[in-house]
Amino acid sequence: MSAGKLARIGAVVVMASGSASLAFPEDARADDYSELLDILKAKGSLTQGEYRGLLAHHMQHVHEAAAASSRAPQYMPARHTAASTSTHTQMRTALGQQVEPPGQIGIGGGGMDPDYVLAQAQQAAASAQASAASAESTWLAAQHSMGLGGGLSFVRMEKYEAGKGLTFKAGPIDINLSGFINGFYTYNSPAGGMPVAGGVSTGSSGFDSSALRNGLLPAGLILKLKTTQNGIDLAAVMGMYPGIDNAKNGAFNANTGGSPVGLGTAGIDFRQVYVTAGNKKWGTFKIGRDLGIFGGDAILDDATLLSVGSTGSNSAPGNTSLGRIGVGYVYADWIPQISYQSPTIKGFQGTIGILQPLDEFDFSGDDANGNAYSASSTQHSSPMIQGKVTYDFKIGGLSARIWASFLTQHQQDLSRNEMTMASSSVLIDGAPHTLSTLTSTAVPVVPGEKHGVTAEAGEIGTKLTYGPAQFVGYYYRGSGLGTTGLFFDGVASNGRKRASEGYYVQMMYNFTKKFKLVGSYGVSNLYQAPGENDPDLVRRNESEVGAAYYKMTDWLNLVAEYAHTSSAAHGPYKESDNSASGGMILLF
Repeated sequence: MSAGKLARIGAVVVMASGSASLAFPEDARADDYSELLDILKAKGSLTQGEYRGLLAHHMQHVHEAAAASSRAPQYMPARHTAASTSTHTQMRTALGQQVEPPGQIGIGGGGMDPDYVLAQAQQAAASAQASAASAESTWLAAQHSMGLGGGLSFVRMEKYEAGKGLTFKAGPIDINLSGFINGFYTYNSPAGGMPVAGGVSTGSSGFDSSALRNGLLPAGLILKLKTTQNGIDLAAVMGMYPGIDNAKNGAFNANTGGSPVGLGTAGIDFRQVYVTAGNKKWGTFKIGRDLGIFGGDAILDDATLLSVGSTGSNSAPGNTSLGRIGVGYVYADWIPQISYQSPTIKGFQGTIGILQPLDEFDFSGDDANGNAYSASSTQHSSPMIQGKVTYDFKIGGLSARIWASFLTQHQQDLSRNEMTMASSSVLIDGAPHTLSTLTSTAVPVVPGEKHGVTAEAGEIGTKLTYGPAQFVGYYYRGSGLGTTGLFFDGVASNGRKRASEGYYVQMMYNFTKKFKLVGSYGVSNLYQAPGENDPDLVRRNESEVGAAYYKMTDWLNLVAEYAHTSSAAHGPYKESDNSASGGMILLF
């Protein structure tokens, strides 16, 4: 409600109180004004502070009016002069409308001079106007002190909604803090087998392992700042994701396997640093580091996001487990990007972006002779391109989302690690001898050429919700995409692209508002390139997961889970493991 409206309400109420005091001084009260303030406060038009301030101001005015009444001088009849006529004229326009002078007023059988009545009425009107002006002044001062109407000194909190963080308003800026913390005890038991190059199972390790660890999510603290300037919605996001286990330096930085050694420290993964600018009419641009477009929905809809899934490494856990990464989808990753997201039109929305190109990576390592299974690259003259289309709709009680996306990137100057023999002649006891040494050297995948390939991939998925039941289905296929991570083992050591595909299906059922069960199954396949024969290379990663979730409070969820993970090579080698996890995740 504007200050002007409140001022007018104050004026009317004070005048009414003043009139009541004039006619019945012994019965003058602040009931009407107090009840009105109560109504405004109940409707949310006044905050608690505003209510108290205006009520205190009103009560002060009532006390002053009562004191003035007790000190009023004895009535002296006024003479009928030209001045009286002038007074009448002023009274007719004092409140912006004509007021007819009253005739003789009889009280207690006698007569009262109309000039006295008019003088008293004029005094009441002047008092009402002064009270209204004072109320408006008090209201404007309160607005300024609370950061309203242009004030910048007041910060107030929005109504809390579970799962959406804490939101504060500082003038025109919304400040949101959200996050999560989790911890699990995980027991992993290998079922045996032989090592598979590029596999995600730890079944060949031969030892049971216990760990206190994070799940697929580490902990997270996310700061979001939002405002609107010149019709443009602006936002800045910074997301910090620390783990609870010791970090270890390696190729994957904070996501490298952990180091359970004394005096270690946890790793911090600053995954999100980006800004957005746009609006609902024209769409939104994003620049910075955030989750990739391709594969993003697959991981966000994965139920193991709130649990553990495949452990990856349990004897030396890092910031996160694998969940269903590499056993149903390729990790979307957190990638520097410039992207554009269109407005939603009849349920459809499109996203397109250029992203930091990523190297081709030899995840499977070297064979028994020291030669790499996969090619590597570090040269990029063009960015990675990703795009996505989503369609959201409802049919009766069914809510659905369908999405499809693509990825493409050119990999240049591919090379492979190769063991080479170097010979040198040395003198031993005066006699010449030949000394041979083996050295790992990066050589072009095609001798004498700077060979490159273009990696391509596509995906499609759906999420269906009907009452307490939910279903997720997802499928991807790529050429040069690789498996587990983007461009992991995507190109063979001979420079030819490998095909890959995978899928997962997931069912969730909410038996009550607090308890739900989830079951999921997923597969990731990597096929050999033309002309390749590497029997130890991973052919298939597979897992089955069953989990129970109990929502103890709006923040706290208890989780119990079982997962079976297996890996199979193109040759006879296989391995598998079983894990059981129990813990909790808190989201605020």
